[in-house]
Amino acid sequence: MSPLRTRLTPQTLRSRLLVTTIALLLGVGLVIGAVTTIALRHTLNGQLNAQVDETAGRTERLVEGQFRGGGPPGGGPPGPGDTTTACPAGTTRAFVGLGQVDGTLYAQFAGGRVDLADSGVLETDAEQACSVPLTAAQAAPLGAVARSGHTTVDLPGLGAYRLTARERPDGSVAVTGLPVAGVDRTVRNVLAVEALALLVGVGAAAVLGSLLIRRDLLPLQRVAATAARVSELQLDRGDVGLEDRVPMADTDERTEVGRVGLALNRMLDHVRSALESRHDSELQVRQFVADASHELRTPLAAIRGYSELTRRSRDAVPADVLHAMGRVESEAVRMTGLVEDLLLLARLDAGRPLERDPVDLTMIVLDAVSDARVAGRDHTWRLDLPEEAVEVVGDQGRLHQVLANLLANARTHTPPGTTVTVGIHRAAGAAHLEVVDDGPGIPPQTLPHVFERFARGDSSRSREAGSTGLGLAIVDAVVASHHGSVSVASAPGRTAFRVSLPTA
Repeated sequence: MSPLRTRLTPQTLRSRLLVTTIALLLGVGLVIGAVTTIALRHTLNGQLNAQVDETAGRTERLVEGQFRGGGPPGGGPPGPGDTTTACPAGTTRAFVGLGQVDGTLYAQFAGGRVDLADSGVLETDAEQACSVPLTAAQAAPLGAVARSGHTTVDLPGLGAYRLTARERPDGSVAVTGLPVAGVDRTVRNVLAVEALALLVGVGAAAVLGSLLIRRDLLPLQRVAATAARVSELQLDRGDVGLEDRVPMADTDERTEVGRVGLALNRMLDHVRSALESRHDSELQVRQFVADASHELRTPLAAIRGYSELTRRSRDAVPADVLHAMGRVESEAVRMTGLVEDLLLLARLDAGRPLERDPVDLTMIVLDAVSDARVAGRDHTWRLDLPEEAVEVVGDQGRLHQVLANLLANARTHTPPGTTVTVGIHRAAGAAHLEVVDDGPGIPPQTLPHVFERFARGDSSRSREAGSTGLGLAIVDAVVASHHGSVSVASAPGRTAFRVSLPTA
């Protein structure tokens, strides 16, 4: 479908119903108008044929009476004592026109040739009948008029005429006719009236139909409004209050809209039940993780303490025991970090509020990059900061952890010699923090899942000791708690993490 046709096609149900109704009305009106016009023309033509026959009979009786009285068969000068007014110039007296209607045509053929002296078109008035003589061009088509039935002929300068021919006792042929203009004029007037009535009727139907359709579609609009409100709810986390329902007045099963509204309410009931079950399950898991993480902190601290005490003992300790205790301590440190991350995520999921203070984001970047330079001396670290300090509102410690995790991710998942650039840009009431590296990039199959918990990259982006897979998940959770967003774009040679936070 072409773009123009797409734009012209009605999109809403109301407009489609209105257009369909108007099209049906136009179609019905045109059919009725066409049938009425055809029937009217047929009736008028029949009446005209009857008038032509009556005129022909009257003309024939007038001519026969003139012959019996010894008068001339055609026009002529007035006789003695004739007090009627003379005909205007260019016309002659027409005795055959007495009692005939204006515009009557009479022609007499003898020997196949028209007698122009006794042929003409009548111009009658209250006192006399005058005749305008026919020209040769006007008389020529009359010779082909059939002697039975009626024929319509278009005469030059006179227009269309309905004609009939009758043979006289002396062998001549008399052609009589009436103009068709009256029939055409009547049909045109009826067509104009029908067109005007159709336009007024369709216009009134369009206005009234629009109002009625708008009223009848109000229940559907209320159903759509309920669905729109539900679609704007955040259903992916937390306790969702799914209380919106279609009004009971719009859930009548006897109507199509009512069945849609009832089905939507049933679906919302099922969704609410599922969300409540999911929320209860999440609460149980979250509470378990929080309790387990809290309980594990104490034994892990004890393991680390005893391991360090063993390594610092003044007594001789075998080398293999000393190595084992070192490994126990390092793994205890790693496990402590994992437990702390799990506990932080559990607290964030539980909606525990963070601090809401003005934070200098520029200073956080400077501190975090300084620490990253010490931890990753085999990487190149660069800054792209604005001249003025950028402030946001949030928890300074958690925002520092966000940047630290992003820098640690860039350091541990890229080879030595990689350049990492940290920049801040302000735009449209938000501060955009970007961490960009020119490493090998994130595999396409891993990219959609990098912010999921325990998500790990392939070997090209994994640290030798393996990662917990919680660093970027913490970044996502902390940024979301600050009403911000985090995104990533990656390709070979460029990986960019972008954190957007509302400015102070």
